Amino acid sequence: MSFSIFMVGSNDCSQLENQDIGYSKLANLAPQYGLYSSFVPPLIYAIMGSSRDIAIGPVAVVSLLLGTLLQNEIDPTKNPEDYRRLAFTATFFAGITQATLGILRMGFLIDFLSHAAIVGFMGGAAITIALQQLKGFLGIRKFTKKADIVSVMQSVFQSAHHGWNWQTMVIGASFLTFLLFAKYIGKKKKNLFWVPAIAPLISVILSTFFVYITHAEKNGVEIVRHIEKGINPPSVNEIFFTGDYLAKGFKIGVVAGMIALTEAIAIGRTFATMKDYQLDGNKEMVALGTMNIVGSMTSCYVSTGSFSRSAVNYMAGCQTAVSNIVMSCVVFLTLQFITPLFKYTPNAILAAIIISAVINLIDFQAAILIWKIDKFDFVACMGAFFGVIFVSVEIGLLIAVSISFAKILLQVTRPRTAILGKIPNTTVYRNIQQYPEATKVPGVMIVRVDSAIYFSNSNYIKERILRWLADEEELLKEAYLPSIEFLIVEMSPVTDIDTSGIHALEELHSSLRKRDIQLVLANPGPVVIDKIHASHVANLIGEDRIFLTVAEAVSSCSPKLVEEA
Repeated sequence: MSFSIFMVGSNDCSQLENQDIGYSKLANLAPQYGLYSSFVPPLIYAIMGSSRDIAIGPVAVVSLLLGTLLQNEIDPTKNPEDYRRLAFTATFFAGITQATLGILRMGFLIDFLSHAAIVGFMGGAAITIALQQLKGFLGIRKFTKKADIVSVMQSVFQSAHHGWNWQTMVIGASFLTFLLFAKYIGKKKKNLFWVPAIAPLISVILSTFFVYITHAEKNGVEIVRHIEKGINPPSVNEIFFTGDYLAKGFKIGVVAGMIALTEAIAIGRTFATMKDYQLDGNKEMVALGTMNIVGSMTSCYVSTGSFSRSAVNYMAGCQTAVSNIVMSCVVFLTLQFITPLFKYTPNAILAAIIISAVINLIDFQAAILIWKIDKFDFVACMGAFFGVIFVSVEIGLLIAVSISFAKILLQVTRPRTAILGKIPNTTVYRNIQQYPEATKVPGVMIVRVDSAIYFSNSNYIKERILRWLADEEELLKEAYLPSIEFLIVEMSPVTDIDTSGIHALEELHSSLRKRDIQLVLANPGPVVIDKIHASHVANLIGEDRIFLTVAEAVSSCSPKLVEEA
C-alpha cells in the first residue's frame, strides 16, 4: 500500500511539475504559480473530497480559459501585477461559485452542459492549446495574443522566414516524438503505465542538461530562466474586494469555476463508476470550492481534477486521496530545493509536454458515436468545437451552452407524440411507426403523449392531436370508411400537468364535441388524475371515460368493432 502511494505520488509529480509550469504560461502567469496551485489545493481536497481517484492541480482547458478571459481585461505584459491580482480574484469567486452550488444542492446546473457539447468544447480547446504551444515549439518571439486558428496560423507563417529557430524545433520535435511513443507503450502494455507518467520528467532532465552543456540559449533557444524559490506566499491582500475589477473577477470566476467543476465531476464520476462506489456530488463541489477559496489566498489560480493524473492514480492502484498529499509533499520539496534547476529548461520541452497531454482531449470515437446516436447532439458538439478554434474559448463555451439549452427547450416545447395500433392477437397497443403490424381500431383514434403537459407544450400537443385527427378523417372519408367516434389519449408517460395543460384538455374536449367525437383518457398517473379531479375536468369528460388501460378504453368505447378487428 505504501509503495503504491509512493509510486502514484512520484509518477504524478513527474508530470505535474513540468505540465504545471507550462499550464501557468497558458494562464499568462509566472511558472511558480503553476507549482503553487499543485501544493495547497490538493491538501485541502484530500481532507474534504469524496473521490478516491481524482488528482488535483491546474489543467490545460481551465488555464487557457482563464488566461483568455483575463487578458481581455488586463494586458499581462504591461500590467502584470493587476493581472495577477485579477487572477486571484477570479479564483476566489470560482471557489465561491463551486461551494455555493454544493451547499445549496444546485449541482444539477452543470448538467445543462451536455456530454456532446463538452466533447466538442474539449476537442476545440485541445487544438487551441496545441496551436498556442507553437510559439515555444518553433522558437517564435513575436506571436499573436489571439487564440483563434486563423490568427495563430497567420502569425506562424509570417514568422517562418525569420522567426523560427531550428535548434528549438529539433528539441521540441525530438522530445514530442519520445513522449508520444511513451504514451503508445503505456496503452499497449498496461503494466507499463508508469512509462508515459515518467516520460515528461525524463524529457525535462535530458533537455535541460542538453541546453546547459551546449549553451543553446545563446543560439536563440528560449529557456525558463527563473522560478521563484519557496512555498506559496499569502495573497489575501491582492484579491480585489472593491473597485472596477471586482465585477470582472466575479464574472470570470463564475465561468472558470463552472468549467472546472464540470471537468472534475465528470472525472470523479468516471472513476467512481469504474471502481463501483458512490460519489457525493454536493460534497465534491464544496471541497473543490473550499480548495480554490483557500488557494486564492495562497497565490494559487483555479485548480480542478486532472484526467491524466487521475488515470495514473487509478492504474497505480490508489485506494484513497492520500496520493494528493504525497504529490503536495513532492511539490513542496520542489519549491524549496529544486526550482533553481529549471533555469535552463527550454520552453520547447514544456510546449511538447503540453501538446502530448492535450492530444487525448480530442475524442474522435466519441464524436463518431454522437453522430450515429443523435444528429442534434452532433450539431452541439461541432458548434462548440468550431466556435472554440475559429473564434475564442468563451464563444465556443457560449455556443455549447446555447445549443444545449436549445435542445432542452425543443424537447420541452415539442414533445414526442404517437398514434397507437393494436398488436395482432394481443391486447397491447403500440406506436404504428415502430410496429408496422399494429392495426388501427375502426372508429377509434389512439394517441400517446410522451411527456408532461406544461404551459410550454400544451398548445402544441392540442394542435398536434387535432391535426392528426383531421388528417385521419380525411383519409377515412376518401376510403369510405367509418369516421372517428372516439379519441383515446394514452397518458401513462404524462408525469405531470399544470393549469395550462388542464386548459388545453378542456379546449380539446370542446373541439371534439363540435365534431361529435368523445374524448377518452387512459391510465393517467396519480399526480395527473388528482389535478384532473381538482379542476373538475373529470366531470366535464365523464368519470366513465377515464380508464386504467388503453385496452379497457377500446373495449368500452367500441366492443363490437374490437371483436371484428
